[in-house]
Amino acid sequence: MLELATVGLALAWGYARLPAPLVERWFSAGVYPAVQRAVTPISNLVPFAVLDLLVLAAVAAMLTVIVRGVRAARRTHRIAPLLQAARQLVVALACGYLVFLALWGFNYRRVAMTDRLLVEREAPSSEAVVRLGLEAAARMNALHAEAHRAGWQGDEWRDEELRRAFAGVQRLLSDAPLAEPGRLKRTLFGSYFRWASVDGMVNPFGLEVLANPDLLPFERPFVAAHEWSHLAGYADEAEANFVGWLTCIRAHVPAQYSGWLYLFWQVNNEVDGEGRARLAQAMEPGPRADIDAIVARLRRGELPWLRNAGWNVYDTYLRANRVEQGVRSYGAVVTLILRARFEDGWTPVRRGAALGGSASP
Repeated sequence: MLELATVGLALAWGYARLPAPLVERWFSAGVYPAVQRAVTPISNLVPFAVLDLLVLAAVAAMLTVIVRGVRAARRTHRIAPLLQAARQLVVALACGYLVFLALWGFNYRRVAMTDRLLVEREAPSSEAVVRLGLEAAARMNALHAEAHRAGWQGDEWRDEELRRAFAGVQRLLSDAPLAEPGRLKRTLFGSYFRWASVDGMVNPFGLEVLANPDLLPFERPFVAAHEWSHLAGYADEAEANFVGWLTCIRAHVPAQYSGWLYLFWQVNNEVDGEGRARLAQAMEPGPRADIDAIVARLRRGELPWLRNAGWNVYDTYLRANRVEQGVRSYGAVVTLILRARFEDGWTPVRRGAALGGSASP
């Protein structure tokens, strides 16, 4: 009876249509920050990926259940042991899904960024997208020499200026308690990240950040800020990109460069051939060499068939969690930036009244 109730509860929560403001108040700005601020500091103390241990333990347990069921079925010549093993696996999956929701997953149902901020109704024009890319190119050109002279020291989670910038952006967007940044960890899945062109991910069960071991130094600040945004409860990829970019452009010059480089890269993927030609013409040799280095990194390590399969699986995962655009939500950050209303210094204007806070000026 308990097993049936567990599976039923998982299905009920999976299909439940909860009001976004309720999820925002109860979970994303209530329960979740308390959990994250308790779990991530502990995960940060562990130099290895907690997810690696969890996956190894889960695979070992699953194989044990299957092997026992097969042996019992062969010994008794009955199908009942196999059905029992299947039942145990289904219940385990249901438990895992409930833990996923409780630790992080409900963030997929929080108030959307387009409802959190004042945004223009109309979609941006193609020319507006190109102009944003040209601004990113100009910022990269201006920052390149100083950013490379200062260098990138690593240990982003201990970078006080990047942490302060992240805290400041969180305060602009929400009244929730501040999230604790996570260290970028190596993982047993590092080779998969390399083959599938994945830069990083958040482990929702350990609230830790896992990173591609091949990331170039000038990529790491943005990847860190993006994954921290997930730790802050911004599950949607476009929103995490938005928060990560805002964080980087408010930090020191090397992080600013990383943020504008990311935005240039993203815009370049969204425009047509003519737009890409205009962006390439605007790029000076220094930033162009950095872009070429990223392209070389990706081509050196990726396996196209595995990359495509992995991103198709992730697309299905996102859509199952009500991200209608799937993996296309990564690029939606360009539209979000162009539709959002900003004050000086790329300060987004928040609909405070709609979320129960004070209205923005």
